[in-house]
Amino acid sequence: MSTPLTLAGSAISLAVLYANVRTMHKAKWEPKVIGPFAIHFTLGALATVCIGGLLGFLAGCTVQAANGTGKRAVPGATGTDSGALASGSMGSLSPEGGVVVFLLTVALALAWKASSKEIKKRAAGGLFCGATLCATAGVANLLSGLPSVANGIGTAARAALEGQGIL
Repeated sequence: MSTPLTLAGSAISLAVLYANVRTMHKAKWEPKVIGPFAIHFTLGALATVCIGGLLGFLAGCTVQAANGTGKRAVPGATGTDSGALASGSMGSLSPEGGVVVFLLTVALALAWKASSKEIKKRAAGGLFCGATLCATAGVANLLSGLPSVANGIGTAARAALEGQGIL
């Protein structure tokens, strides 16, 4: 992704993250509360490595939206300027990993349609935080194994579809 997150944009992303973590804490860390945020955070993070595709484009737009909002909100509240943060990348997807991300996107889009308003809010927060925070060098480095997991799942699925390793 070529759009770096600014310090003010990261403040917006961290505010959204805090609002979601606070909700999870109040719900005593129940999986049904954590799940929608976590799985959509994962998709948002994986979208940052979908270079050249719609998911990568939307991740870049999400970073630009966070930067634009932060550019107005943070200096408006504090009177300070904001600079860009060091950007990073989690790696790359293989064709098999791309299929896994595509299928995850389809599954979550279908689940979105059937979800309640509260779950949709948590899911949107997860997508936003995943796409924006993974544009930074620190979080991208922390989650650098995530594309490898998608690639590995895709490779295993391809081998099963091709009949490799079966008797």
